[in-house]
Amino acid sequence: MLEEPGRGLGALFFTLYWDDNFDPGSRVLLTGASTGVGEELAYQYARLGAHLVLTATTEALLHKVVGNCRKLGALKVFYIAADMASPEAPQHVVQFALDKLGGLDYLVLNHVGGAPAGLRARSAKATRWLLQVNLLSYVQLTSCALPSLAASRGSLVVVSSVLGHVPAYFSSLYSAAKFALDGFFGFLRRELDVQDVNVAITLCVLGLRERTSATEGVRGIGSARAAAGPKAALAVIRGGATWASGVFYPWRFHLLCVLRGWLPHPPAWFIRQDLNVSIAAA
Repeated sequence: MLEEPGRGLGALFFTLYWDDNFDPGSRVLLTGASTGVGEELAYQYARLGAHLVLTATTEALLHKVVGNCRKLGALKVFYIAADMASPEAPQHVVQFALDKLGGLDYLVLNHVGGAPAGLRARSAKATRWLLQVNLLSYVQLTSCALPSLAASRGSLVVVSSVLGHVPAYFSSLYSAAKFALDGFFGFLRRELDVQDVNVAITLCVLGLRERTSATEGVRGIGSARAAAGPKAALAVIRGGATWASGVFYPWRFHLLCVLRGWLPHPPAWFIRQDLNVSIAAA
Protein backbone atom coordinates (compact mmCIF):
# COMPACT_ATOMS: atom_id res chain seq x y z
CA MET A 1 0.00 0.00 0.00
CA LEU A 2 2.79 2.45 0.89
CA GLU A 3 4.85 1.53 -2.16
CA GLU A 4 2.46 2.92 -4.78
CA PRO A 5 4.56 5.41 -6.81
CA GLY A 6 1.70 7.86 -7.36
CA ARG A 7 1.44 8.56 -3.68
CA GLY A 8 5.13 9.28 -3.28
CA LEU A 9 5.14 11.55 -6.35
CA GLY A 10 2.08 13.37 -5.04
CA ALA A 11 3.80 14.03 -1.72
CA LEU A 12 6.95 15.20 -3.52
CA PHE A 13 4.91 17.61 -5.66
CA PHE A 14 3.18 18.91 -2.54
CA THR A 15 6.49 19.41 -0.75
CA LEU A 16 7.95 21.40 -3.66
CA TYR A 17 4.87 23.44 -4.47
CA TRP A 18 3.72 24.36 -0.95
CA ASP A 19 7.07 24.23 0.84
CA ASP A 20 6.73 27.85 1.95
CA ASN A 21 3.39 27.12 3.62
CA PHE A 22 4.06 23.91 5.56
CA ASP A 23 6.94 23.85 8.02
CA PRO A 24 8.61 20.51 8.86
CA GLY A 25 8.17 19.95 12.56
CA SER A 26 4.64 21.38 12.59
CA ARG A 27 2.62 19.80 15.39
CA VAL A 28 -0.51 18.04 14.12
CA LEU A 29 -3.39 16.37 15.98
CA LEU A 30 -5.33 14.19 13.51
CA THR A 31 -8.57 12.40 14.36
CA GLY A 32 -10.04 9.45 12.45
CA ALA A 33 -6.50 8.45 11.51
CA SER A 34 -6.83 4.67 11.28
CA THR A 35 -8.47 4.22 7.83
CA GLY A 36 -9.43 5.97 4.61
CA VAL A 37 -8.54 9.61 4.09
CA GLY A 38 -7.43 9.90 7.72
CA GLU A 39 -4.83 7.19 7.19
CA GLU A 40 -3.65 8.89 3.99
CA LEU A 41 -3.42 12.21 5.82
CA ALA A 42 -1.20 10.60 8.45
CA TYR A 43 1.17 9.24 5.79
CA GLN A 44 1.38 12.51 3.87
CA TYR A 45 2.00 14.53 7.03
CA ALA A 46 4.71 12.03 8.01
CA ARG A 47 6.41 12.53 4.63
CA LEU A 48 6.32 16.28 5.18
CA GLY A 49 8.12 15.98 8.53
CA ALA A 50 5.20 16.78 10.83
CA HIS A 51 5.16 15.80 14.49
CA LEU A 52 1.98 13.79 14.90
CA VAL A 53 -0.59 12.67 17.43
CA LEU A 54 -3.06 10.26 15.83
CA THR A 55 -6.35 9.15 17.30
CA ALA A 56 -9.15 6.80 16.30
CA THR A 57 -11.30 4.16 17.95
CA THR A 58 -9.37 0.99 17.09
CA GLU A 59 -5.96 0.71 18.75
CA ALA A 60 -4.68 -2.12 16.54
CA LEU A 61 -5.25 -0.09 13.37
CA LEU A 62 -3.65 2.98 14.91
CA HIS A 63 -0.58 0.95 15.87
CA LYS A 64 -0.19 -0.14 12.24
CA VAL A 65 -0.52 3.43 10.94
CA VAL A 66 2.03 4.71 13.46
CA GLY A 67 4.51 2.05 12.35
CA ASN A 68 4.06 3.05 8.71
CA CYS A 69 4.51 6.74 9.58
CA ARG A 70 7.82 5.95 11.23
CA LYS A 71 8.94 4.07 8.12
CA LEU A 72 8.15 7.20 6.13
CA GLY A 73 10.49 9.25 8.29
CA ALA A 74 8.24 10.72 10.99
CA LEU A 75 10.50 11.68 13.91
CA LYS A 76 7.70 12.14 16.42
CA VAL A 77 4.45 10.20 16.15
CA PHE A 78 2.19 9.18 19.02
CA TYR A 79 -1.26 7.67 19.17
CA ILE A 80 -4.16 7.47 21.57
CA ALA A 81 -7.22 5.26 21.08
CA ALA A 82 -10.40 7.14 21.92
CA ASP A 83 -14.10 6.80 21.21
CA MET A 84 -15.63 10.18 20.35
CA ALA A 85 -19.03 8.84 21.41
CA SER A 86 -17.79 9.50 24.95
CA PRO A 87 -18.19 13.16 26.02
CA GLU A 88 -14.96 12.87 28.03
CA ALA A 89 -12.80 11.72 25.11
CA PRO A 90 -12.19 15.04 23.27
CA GLN A 91 -10.63 16.83 26.24
CA HIS A 92 -8.52 13.78 27.08
CA VAL A 93 -7.24 13.53 23.49
CA VAL A 94 -6.30 17.22 23.24
CA GLN A 95 -4.52 17.15 26.59
CA PHE A 96 -2.57 14.07 25.48
CA ALA A 97 -1.48 15.89 22.32
CA LEU A 98 -0.42 19.00 24.24
CA ASP A 99 1.59 16.90 26.69
CA LYS A 100 3.36 14.99 23.90
CA LEU A 101 3.95 17.83 21.44
CA GLY A 102 4.07 20.89 23.68
CA GLY A 103 1.41 22.67 21.62
CA LEU A 104 -0.48 22.45 18.35
CA ASP A 105 -0.07 24.06 14.93
CA TYR A 106 -2.79 22.01 13.17
CA LEU A 107 -5.96 20.38 14.44
CA VAL A 108 -7.37 18.14 11.69
CA LEU A 109 -10.86 16.85 12.48
CA ASN A 110 -11.65 13.88 10.28
CA HIS A 111 -13.50 11.30 12.36
CA VAL A 112 -16.98 10.12 11.42
CA GLY A 113 -19.37 7.55 12.80
CA GLY A 114 -22.64 5.87 11.97
CA ALA A 115 -25.04 4.58 14.59
CA PRO A 116 -23.76 1.33 16.16
CA ALA A 117 -25.50 -1.96 15.55
CA GLY A 118 -28.47 -2.56 17.79
CA LEU A 119 -29.76 1.02 17.79
CA ARG A 120 -32.97 1.62 15.91
CA ALA A 121 -32.52 4.20 13.15
CA ARG A 122 -33.80 7.69 14.11
CA SER A 123 -34.43 6.62 17.71
CA ALA A 124 -33.58 9.16 20.42
CA LYS A 125 -30.54 7.12 21.49
CA ALA A 126 -29.24 6.78 17.94
CA THR A 127 -29.75 10.52 17.38
CA ARG A 128 -27.78 11.46 20.50
CA TRP A 129 -24.98 9.05 19.53
CA LEU A 130 -24.71 10.40 15.98
CA LEU A 131 -24.71 14.02 17.10
CA GLN A 132 -22.06 13.39 19.77
CA VAL A 133 -19.66 11.71 17.33
CA ASN A 134 -20.28 13.83 14.23
CA LEU A 135 -20.94 17.25 15.77
CA LEU A 136 -20.48 17.74 19.51
CA SER A 137 -17.05 16.07 19.64
CA TYR A 138 -15.86 18.45 16.89
CA VAL A 139 -17.01 21.41 19.00
CA GLN A 140 -15.36 20.00 22.13
CA LEU A 141 -12.04 19.27 20.41
CA THR A 142 -12.02 22.76 18.92
CA SER A 143 -12.79 24.41 22.25
CA CYS A 144 -9.99 22.53 24.01
CA ALA A 145 -7.39 23.11 21.28
CA LEU A 146 -8.21 26.73 20.40
CA PRO A 147 -5.92 28.43 22.99
CA SER A 148 -2.90 26.48 21.72
CA LEU A 149 -3.80 27.12 18.07
CA ALA A 150 -4.18 30.84 18.80
CA ALA A 151 -0.76 30.94 20.46
CA SER A 152 0.90 29.33 17.42
CA ARG A 153 -1.22 31.14 14.79
CA GLY A 154 -2.31 27.67 13.72
CA SER A 155 -4.88 26.08 11.47
CA LEU A 156 -8.10 24.22 12.16
CA VAL A 157 -8.98 21.81 9.34
CA VAL A 158 -12.47 20.30 9.32
CA VAL A 159 -13.08 17.35 6.98
CA SER A 160 -16.79 17.35 6.24
CA SER A 161 -19.03 16.00 3.49
CA VAL A 162 -21.08 17.20 0.58
CA LEU A 163 -24.04 16.01 2.68
CA GLY A 164 -23.42 19.08 4.84
CA HIS A 165 -24.34 21.30 1.90
CA VAL A 166 -26.74 19.32 -0.29
CA PRO A 167 -29.54 17.20 1.24
CA ALA A 168 -29.50 13.63 -0.02
CA TYR A 169 -31.44 10.45 0.40
CA PHE A 170 -31.78 8.34 3.58
CA SER A 171 -29.18 10.30 5.53
CA SER A 172 -31.22 12.80 7.52
CA LEU A 173 -29.43 12.53 10.89
CA TYR A 174 -25.95 12.37 9.43
CA SER A 175 -26.71 15.27 7.09
CA ALA A 176 -28.13 17.29 9.99
CA ALA A 177 -24.83 16.91 11.85
CA LYS A 178 -22.81 17.95 8.78
CA PHE A 179 -25.04 20.97 8.10
CA ALA A 180 -24.54 21.97 11.74
CA LEU A 181 -20.76 21.65 11.37
CA ASP A 182 -20.83 24.03 8.43
CA GLY A 183 -22.85 26.54 10.42
CA PHE A 184 -20.78 26.28 13.59
CA PHE A 185 -17.39 26.67 11.95
CA GLY A 186 -18.68 29.40 9.64
CA PHE A 187 -19.79 31.47 12.62
CA LEU A 188 -16.63 30.62 14.57
CA ARG A 189 -14.52 31.95 11.68
CA ARG A 190 -16.37 35.27 11.87
CA GLU A 191 -16.01 35.47 15.66
CA LEU A 192 -12.27 34.86 15.46
CA ASP A 193 -11.97 37.50 12.73
CA VAL A 194 -13.60 40.27 14.76
CA GLN A 195 -11.48 39.34 17.81
CA ASP A 196 -8.24 39.37 15.75
CA VAL A 197 -7.50 35.76 16.67
CA ASN A 198 -5.12 34.39 14.05
CA VAL A 199 -6.48 30.87 13.64
CA ALA A 200 -7.39 29.78 10.12
CA ILE A 201 -10.43 27.54 9.61
CA THR A 202 -10.53 25.37 6.50
CA LEU A 203 -13.75 23.46 5.80
CA CYS A 204 -13.18 20.55 3.43
CA VAL A 205 -16.11 19.14 1.47
CA LEU A 206 -15.41 15.62 0.24
CA GLY A 207 -17.41 12.92 -1.46
CA LEU A 208 -17.60 9.44 0.00
CA ARG A 209 -14.26 8.77 1.60
CA GLU A 210 -12.25 5.62 1.02
CA ARG A 211 -13.29 3.84 4.17
CA THR A 212 -15.18 0.61 4.43
CA SER A 213 -17.95 2.01 6.63
CA ALA A 214 -18.79 4.76 4.14
CA THR A 215 -18.59 2.89 0.87
CA GLU A 216 -20.24 -0.27 2.14
CA GLY A 217 -23.04 1.75 3.72
CA VAL A 218 -24.25 3.04 0.37
CA ARG A 219 -23.25 0.15 -1.90
CA GLY A 220 -26.10 -0.49 -4.32
CA ILE A 221 -28.14 2.48 -3.11
CA GLY A 222 -26.66 5.32 -5.13
CA SER A 223 -24.21 5.83 -7.93
CA ALA A 224 -21.93 8.29 -6.07
CA ARG A 225 -18.27 7.27 -6.20
CA ALA A 226 -15.72 7.44 -3.42
CA ALA A 227 -13.14 10.23 -3.40
CA ALA A 228 -9.66 8.91 -4.11
CA GLY A 229 -7.86 8.71 -0.76
CA PRO A 230 -4.34 10.00 -1.65
CA LYS A 231 -5.60 12.85 -3.84
CA ALA A 232 -8.27 13.87 -1.35
CA ALA A 233 -5.70 13.85 1.46
CA LEU A 234 -3.34 16.10 -0.49
CA ALA A 235 -6.20 18.50 -1.23
CA VAL A 236 -7.01 18.69 2.50
CA ILE A 237 -3.37 19.29 3.48
CA ARG A 238 -2.95 21.98 0.83
CA GLY A 239 -6.07 23.77 2.06
CA GLY A 240 -4.89 23.81 5.66
CA ALA A 241 -1.32 24.83 4.76
CA THR A 242 -2.46 27.74 2.58
CA TRP A 243 -5.18 28.92 5.00
CA ALA A 244 -7.89 28.34 2.41
CA SER A 245 -11.41 28.92 3.72
CA GLY A 246 -12.79 25.95 1.79
CA VAL A 247 -11.68 22.85 -0.11
CA PHE A 248 -13.89 20.86 -2.48
CA TYR A 249 -12.80 17.43 -3.67
CA PRO A 250 -13.66 16.40 -6.29
CA TRP A 251 -13.91 19.99 -7.58
CA ARG A 252 -17.35 19.41 -9.10
CA PHE A 253 -18.83 19.44 -5.58
CA HIS A 254 -18.21 23.19 -5.50
CA LEU A 255 -20.49 23.55 -8.51
CA LEU A 256 -23.04 21.25 -6.90
CA CYS A 257 -23.12 23.41 -3.76
CA VAL A 258 -23.54 26.56 -5.85
CA LEU A 259 -26.36 25.02 -7.85
CA ARG A 260 -28.21 24.17 -4.66
CA GLY A 261 -28.83 27.89 -4.20
CA TRP A 262 -30.62 27.96 -7.54
CA LEU A 263 -32.45 24.66 -7.12
CA PRO A 264 -33.04 24.24 -3.37
CA HIS A 265 -35.83 21.68 -3.80
CA PRO A 266 -34.95 19.30 -6.63
CA PRO A 267 -37.91 17.27 -7.87
CA ALA A 268 -38.21 13.67 -6.72
CA TRP A 269 -37.58 12.33 -10.22
CA PHE A 270 -34.16 14.05 -10.28
CA ILE A 271 -33.08 12.37 -7.04
CA ARG A 272 -34.32 8.98 -8.21
CA GLN A 273 -31.86 9.06 -11.11
CA ASP A 274 -29.10 8.43 -8.55
CA LEU A 275 -31.04 6.18 -6.18
CA ASN A 276 -32.12 2.55 -5.97
CA VAL A 277 -35.20 3.20 -3.82
CA SER A 278 -35.99 -0.47 -3.07
CA ILE A 279 -32.52 -1.14 -1.62
CA ALA A 280 -32.42 2.15 0.27
CA ALA A 281 -35.80 1.54 1.86
CA ALA A 282 -34.74 -1.93 2.93
